[in-house]
Formats: sequence, C-alpha cells, structure tokens
Amino acid sequence: MVSPRRGNLSLSVITVIICALAIIGLLYSEAISSFSSSTILRLKPCARRNGAKNSVTEDNYAADDRFEFDPEECSLVHGKWVFNSSIKPLYSDRTCPYLDRQVSCVKNGRLDSDYRHWQWQPDDCMLPRFDPKIALRKLQGKRLMFVGDSLQRGQWQSMVCLLDSVIPEGQKSMKRGRFHSVFKAKEYDATIEFNWAPFLIESNSDVHIVADPKKRILKVDSVAEHAKYWLGVDILVFNTYVWWMSGLRTKSLWGSFANGEEGYQELETPVSYTIGLKTWANWVDSNVNPNKTRVFFTTASPTHLKSADWGNKNGTKCFNETKPISKKGHWGSGSDKRMMSVVASVVRSMKVPVTLINITQLSEYRIDGHTSVYTELGGKLLKDEEKADPLHFADCIHWCLPGVPDTWNQILYAHLL
Repeated sequence: MVSPRRGNLSLSVITVIICALAIIGLLYSEAISSFSSSTILRLKPCARRNGAKNSVTEDNYAADDRFEFDPEECSLVHGKWVFNSSIKPLYSDRTCPYLDRQVSCVKNGRLDSDYRHWQWQPDDCMLPRFDPKIALRKLQGKRLMFVGDSLQRGQWQSMVCLLDSVIPEGQKSMKRGRFHSVFKAKEYDATIEFNWAPFLIESNSDVHIVADPKKRILKVDSVAEHAKYWLGVDILVFNTYVWWMSGLRTKSLWGSFANGEEGYQELETPVSYTIGLKTWANWVDSNVNPNKTRVFFTTASPTHLKSADWGNKNGTKCFNETKPISKKGHWGSGSDKRMMSVVASVVRSMKVPVTLINITQLSEYRIDGHTSVYTELGGKLLKDEEKADPLHFADCIHWCLPGVPDTWNQILYAHLL
C-alpha cells in the first residue's frame, strides 16, 4: 500500500509544478505584450546578447561600439524613412573630391536639401550609425572591393567619401582606372576598391560601352577577365541588375569573342541572368576561402521611371519629387521580383556563404533621391533646355551623393561590426 501512495504524491507534485509554470508563462507573455514597439526599440536596439548594463539613448548609440548588428534579430526590409534635419551628412560633393560629376547634385544645381536628411529606421531594431573611425579599424590591413556597374561605383564612392571625412591629408591616395580603381587609407593599410563589371560575367560592352542594348552580347560562361581583380580581396561586395533590364531577351554566347559574334542565342533575360549568376557563383565557390574572405551581394537598386507607380499621374518620372513614398510595402515597376528570386536561389545553392544586402525595398521609397536633371550626359552637364525636358533627360536610375547609397553602406558597416 505504501508504493501506490508515493506514486500518487509524485504525480500531484508534478501537476502542481506544471500548473505553476503555465501561470508564470501566461503572466510573462502578458507583460511582454504590454510593451509598445517603440519601447522595445529603446530598450534593445540590436544589442549583443550580453549587452551593456548602462542605458543607451539614440544620441549616443552610434558612438558606443559595444553594440553590434545581429542579422538574426534585425530585419532591415521592414521599416520607414524618418526625417532628421539635425543629422548632417559626413561629406558633401564639395568636401569630397572623389565624387563623379554625374552624382554631384548640389554642384549641378540642385537647391532642395531634404533628401540628404532622411534616415532608414527598421521596425524592430536600431541600425547603428556609420562611424568612419570604427569602420577604418575594422578594415585595417584589408582590401574591400565593390564589383559591378555605375550604381555599384556610386556605392564605392559613397564609402570612400564616408571614410575620407576623418582621414588627414597626406594619409590617403586615389588611383583611378578604367576597370580598377583604388582608394588607400595609408595609416590603416586599408584599400577601398572598385572593379567595373556591369554584368559580372564578360560582355562586348565591358571595354567600350555598346549604347544599343540590342547589340550587347553576354559571354555567360566566363568571368575570367573580371575575376583576376577579385583574387586576394578580403571583403567582396557584388551587384548586377540594371544592365540586365534593357529588354525581355538577351543575346547570350558560349565560348570566345575571338570567333566573332556568331553563335549567340537569344534567351529570356531571367534565364540568361540565371546562367550568368551561376557562372559567377561557381567562381566564388572554387576560388574564395570563406575563412579569409567575406562575400556580399547588394540586391537590385530600383529605378523610378513611371510616376504613376506612386500615384503621381501628372508627374514626369522622378522629376521634382522631394519626399519619399510613405505607403508601406510600395513596390514599383522598376524592381523585378523574378530577377531578385534568381539571386536568392543561386546564393542559397552556393558552398561559400554570401550575405545579401537587401537594399531594394528601402530604396523603393526614395523617389526623391535620384540625380534627375542634376547630372551629366556624355560627360557634359545638362543644358538648360535639357533640364526643361525631364521626360527625355531626367536620370531616375542613379542616386545623388550624399544620399541613399550612404544608407546601403551603413547596412554593410553594420554587418562588419
């Protein structure tokens, strides 16, 4: 009779414990739900799991290197642009000598300045502000290279200017080349480089740009001419998108251009894009040691060529737009989800880890950030009569600097912390 009583007592104790845990769990969940999202952001802005004991305000957050970005906890896709006139860009197109005239909007006559004071605020975390001194320490003794087209060149120039803002004269150098440009921070033995490779794979438009997209031929099975610059680099940041979006079909070639331009096949652009990216991925998997090199891929930079996309039926592309789109989840015709899904699929299949810098959604809102008519064409600034014809001359592909690409680099910086 003793054993059964002991068994009943044990069962009772277990039952009480389970009930108590259930009640505690319920109370805990209710307590958590009582916090607003803003409260959670203030208490835990992407902190390390063993975060600092002292409270951190938004003002001193950027200077506190005890905080690091955690991609597992912080989604940068969902958020909003917040205007903050008190935050000044680290550089301007007058203080940084390395900007192309194409993206120097203030020099080119743009008078409004609000586009330089918008900050991307993710819904569930605080994105650390870019600190050039911390960035330089992270890059000490390393090579950082951006690879891609003119949009990627803009991100490279943004990074150079952000870092240049704290480097004394005599402690830096710049060597510009047609295919490979190098900015060096001498004290840190760090280089920030750019490699011109608009398709990543080779094409007949790499050396001398073929203006007519219908005459461009892509060598979808080779990256060799570009990849010779990628060897030995510590941080590689790739991008290719806009140059692929010039038609529904692309001329794709296997083999050598030395045999002439015969033998190409016209493929649907997403198919050709897939083959080309797989060629790039195979090179990365075969040549990159993930213990020594980090690889990033910047997603599509959206174009804003149809003002009807954001409800401005009487507008002309992005011309005269001065504020971001406020509608959550806006997605225009300038971003092709099929092409983005190709990138995601190829990256998932790779052996070498590749981090996607997802800038597409946050950039979709920024109809105000393009160079518009404050740019150049064929190496010459737009004339007054051309500026008066935004339908034909407004550039709603490239971005003013300082501007949106600085946020792209803020995200890259967060990944490097």
